[in-house]
Amino acid sequence: MDDELLELQREFEFAQQAKSSIRLSERNVVELVQKLQQLQFIDFELLHTVSGKEYITLLRNEMVAEVKKLGRISLIDLADATGVDLYYVEKQAQSVVTEHGELMLTQGEIMSESYWDSIAEEINERLQECSQIALTELAAQLNVGLDLVSSVLEPRLGTIVKGRLEGGQLYTPAYVARVGAMVRGAVRGITVPTNLTVVWSSLQQLLQEIDGTSGLAVEGSFFQSLFNGLVKEGKVLGSLRAGVHWTPAVFAVAQREFVDSFFSQNSFITYEALHKLGIPQPIQFLQSRYPEGKPLVTTFVHSSMIEMVDASTEDALDRGSWSDSLSLLPSSFTPQDASKMLSLCQSIQNAVKSNKAHIFGDFYVLSSSFIKDICDRVVRELETLGVSGSAGDFQVSNEAKLGHESSRLNDSNEMASDGGANRLADKGSKKKKGKATGNTVANLSESAADNQEQTLTKSKRGQKRGKDTSSQTSDSKTGSRKELLKMKEDNPGPSEEWIMQKITALVSDFEEQGIDDPETILRPLANQLRPTIISSWMEKKKALLTNNAERMKRLLDNLQKKLDESFLNMQLYEKALELFEDDQSTSVVLHRHLLRTVAAPMVDMLLQNLDEHNKLKNGHDEQEAPNSESVSLSPGDRTVIFKSFPGALANKALAVVEALEGKSVEIFMAAFRMVTEESGLPLKKLDKKLERTLLHSYRKELTAQVSAETDPVSLLPKVVSLLYIQVYHKALQAPGRAISVAISHLKDKLDESACKILTDYQTATVTLLTLLAASPGDEEDCASDRILSKKELLESQMLDLKSLVLSTSQSS
Repeated sequence: MDDELLELQREFEFAQQAKSSIRLSERNVVELVQKLQQLQFIDFELLHTVSGKEYITLLRNEMVAEVKKLGRISLIDLADATGVDLYYVEKQAQSVVTEHGELMLTQGEIMSESYWDSIAEEINERLQECSQIALTELAAQLNVGLDLVSSVLEPRLGTIVKGRLEGGQLYTPAYVARVGAMVRGAVRGITVPTNLTVVWSSLQQLLQEIDGTSGLAVEGSFFQSLFNGLVKEGKVLGSLRAGVHWTPAVFAVAQREFVDSFFSQNSFITYEALHKLGIPQPIQFLQSRYPEGKPLVTTFVHSSMIEMVDASTEDALDRGSWSDSLSLLPSSFTPQDASKMLSLCQSIQNAVKSNKAHIFGDFYVLSSSFIKDICDRVVRELETLGVSGSAGDFQVSNEAKLGHESSRLNDSNEMASDGGANRLADKGSKKKKGKATGNTVANLSESAADNQEQTLTKSKRGQKRGKDTSSQTSDSKTGSRKELLKMKEDNPGPSEEWIMQKITALVSDFEEQGIDDPETILRPLANQLRPTIISSWMEKKKALLTNNAERMKRLLDNLQKKLDESFLNMQLYEKALELFEDDQSTSVVLHRHLLRTVAAPMVDMLLQNLDEHNKLKNGHDEQEAPNSESVSLSPGDRTVIFKSFPGALANKALAVVEALEGKSVEIFMAAFRMVTEESGLPLKKLDKKLERTLLHSYRKELTAQVSAETDPVSLLPKVVSLLYIQVYHKALQAPGRAISVAISHLKDKLDESACKILTDYQTATVTLLTLLAASPGDEEDCASDRILSKKELLESQMLDLKSLVLSTSQSS
């Protein structure tokens, strides 16, 4: 068969070389070819070359032959080699590549597999020399894309190319084994959870130090690939999380051993301890290992610990006591853990549902009987303290009451010690020397006037009309009803703070346990007990208010009578002050004397009665005093009392107390009227008829006192007051310092003999008091002739003075 082919080739070559006897022109040849095409003897496509002098019958064959000869050729070069236009080459290129699987068309070039095989052999030779080659370098050298180089080399790895492609790098098996050994050694040296990225960075630095500047940088993906192979082969043991977090098996074993040991010994373990061990999800880890355990907020506990807390708390409830579940647990447990544990205790939850126990502050469990006992003890304590209208009263009620009673007792003792004012003043005055003599005389005369005022006040009681009394009684009844209704609405009862204080005092266990945070148990417990305590408090308060209502009515009625009597006298004495308006210094002395002797007892009586009324209104169980006389108060006592009054009344009471220390009776009278009106105690005004009645009674009383008086010193102020009633029809209250000025106002109204008698008596009285003040020792021990002579002179003049005044009184 081969011989025949060779023979045919020789004949064909001979025929081509033989010269034809008939020569055709190019034109005839073209016409002949066209005729053959028309007759369809040529049924295939004929292409002209670029020169137009040649025909190409099969372009594909020409293209394939050219590619196989060169291995790689561009379409432009292929068009030049075949002599046809680029258009036809591009048109036939894809068909050629499709028909011949060993060819590929890429980026305008046709390449054969044999070409890439030769390139792969060259790359392999170079790789064996360098140990590693970057694909980017190969792509640049071959002037092709990186993806093409990678796709071509991958099927030839292990056959033509003896190496490994990883991360855009070609490595020799020896280099891969070397790096793999480094990875294996590094990973096996890890004993704690580690981020592999850090390990790969360390290995990269190590390789750069070994290979120097000539070595290529190894990508972390190459290390990761080698590491994954080691894990699959079981050459390194551990667990990989998120691709880079490696936990070696030795660490996991140590973790489990520590957790098992701690949990078995303590029956609990905290999540924080597991976090420190590198366990990211402690609850899931512990639940998988210990199905019988229970997760709390910060701790995982064994069921035996829950049973222990349940049994201990149940025992406390059976004894009617209370339990602090947090104190039963280790110190690492939080209040939230204790609360969660109580929710897992079945007996405690059953007791809470049946109202046999109550939970306070997350971890305090109190039995209902224990709470009831506390409530009963607080109620009994409340009954012993009395009922008050505010929380502050409960806190200081006993101390304030004791202090008030003590001050009243001291004031009573002081008043009692002032009895026999003339005698004590005489004794005290004898101990003073020099400049104190004038003041002593004034004090003696003033005390005599005070005794006269007290006598006058007693004589004026019971002179009010029945009509006024009845109207005031009806007003007081209406006011009392309104006050009772207002009192029921305004009084909130014991506060939470007061109840908390009492609970702490009554239950010593709370203090011993160091429960000093009120928000944990004291405040919730006080809040729960408060309605019951207030209910008991309101019942007692209601009973006390019922009992106090009649006492309040009697108190207001008696106060109204006393105030009317005292205020009428005050108005009567005020009119006498008009006679001294021109003498400013004397007017101030008289004003202050009237405020001190008449107004002060009236204010003290009002404040004490209003204070008692306020306490009765607020439910205080005040003992009714057998002696209705008011006690003299100090300025401090008055301040304490009016501060306990409600807002508007306290402000007006303050104005009265301030006016009492002032210099104007008029200001005091206005302030006193305001406070009595605020208290629902209207005062009567002094009219002409009442003024004549009071003056007549006062004159009659003074006349009797003058007739019966035996003390020559005490006689003078009474005589002056009686003369002012006879001459000016005014009731004068003058201290010793103002007696001389008062006498001077009488000179124009009396005849010369009467004025002389009065002036001489006043001069002798002053001289006697001066001698007594300057003489040492008691009056009985003084044997001075001058003092005796002066006393005898006064006694003789006293008869003349009495006859003068009494005769003037009878004639008028």
